[in-house]
Amino acid sequence: MTRRELRYRVSRRAAIVGAVVNSVLALLKLVFGWLGNSQSLIADGLHSLSDLLTDALVLFTAHHANEEPDEDHPYGHGRFETIGTLALGGLLIIVGIGIGWDAIERLFAPEELLRPETFTLFVAAFSILANEGLFFYTRRLANLINSDLLKANAWHHRSDSVSSVVVLVGIGGTMSGLPYLDAIAAVLVGLMVMKIGWDLGWNAVQELADAGLAEESLAEIRDVIAGISGVKSVHMLRTRKLGGHAMADVHVQVDSWLSVSEGHRIAEVVQYGLIDRVDVLEDVTVHIDPEDDEANPSCVGLPLRAKAEEMLDSHWTGIACYRDRKRLMLHYLSGRIDIDLYLPRRCFTTKEEAEVLTDALQRAIDGSDVFRSVQVWFG
Repeated sequence: MTRRELRYRVSRRAAIVGAVVNSVLALLKLVFGWLGNSQSLIADGLHSLSDLLTDALVLFTAHHANEEPDEDHPYGHGRFETIGTLALGGLLIIVGIGIGWDAIERLFAPEELLRPETFTLFVAAFSILANEGLFFYTRRLANLINSDLLKANAWHHRSDSVSSVVVLVGIGGTMSGLPYLDAIAAVLVGLMVMKIGWDLGWNAVQELADAGLAEESLAEIRDVIAGISGVKSVHMLRTRKLGGHAMADVHVQVDSWLSVSEGHRIAEVVQYGLIDRVDVLEDVTVHIDPEDDEANPSCVGLPLRAKAEEMLDSHWTGIACYRDRKRLMLHYLSGRIDIDLYLPRRCFTTKEEAEVLTDALQRAIDGSDVFRSVQVWFG
């Protein structure tokens, strides 16, 4: 089973269980709140009814986030989960405003204040236990797949539990001779719902704006990279979240004279090492740097191989053996090009001739704004 499939199955299970429990709670609170004359319990019932929409939203977004990358979404569909979280936050703010507004109107109309019946206390107590159970269950599943949406939904269940505690206090206070407490409790429930909605929405907005991972996660990523053989340092590390996972773009410095294939191999180890050891990462792009780009002159503007070879042909036009070269390696370092030149063994007969040839090649490029040094290899 792939990670994406696991996320979908776990999210679907959490949504279905939540929907069943919230359906029962909404029905109990609305019916017994109406029969028992408890405004705060009715408000809490509307809150639970809104939870059904959030469970449906979780199911919808989990389904679309599970889809494979396609031509229109090359990075996958993880942001559907983010959009779902934003919609969930907006919905909760609207519900909270409605609950609070109705309760405030009743506070300014004393004749509309109701006196709850005793049995509404037991309904509120049952709601507390049920929501606490949902909180622990959903949080466990959220941690299993590292889903921000499920974590948000878990804390939403916890907010339901807290709101039911407020309702319990409000009903109890009203039955004790303080008629305003039930309406005040309903206002507090509305405020809590709005606060949860704002937090969820703001976090989703930050993610849509490509906010990076927390410093703790960045430190973990740097630690993993630092432990990989061949990596000298990390130059740049950028991350962004997509639903329940994240992507990273990292520049790592290696030895300046490594071959392309060895540098590529180090990049592979960095990429798969991060994906295997940092749970939140699902995609990593690694850029290999041969030197510290921030401390050394830039190589921007230096010619590529075709133009560089034309220039070397001009510099070394009088050196016949250069035409018989076996290999020419260009090293773009600190704003200039260093050269590894491989010549056939027949280009010299004595060590002194080899030194004379090397000196002639170096003198020909001395003073160049493009080339710095040449290292000659014979064989």
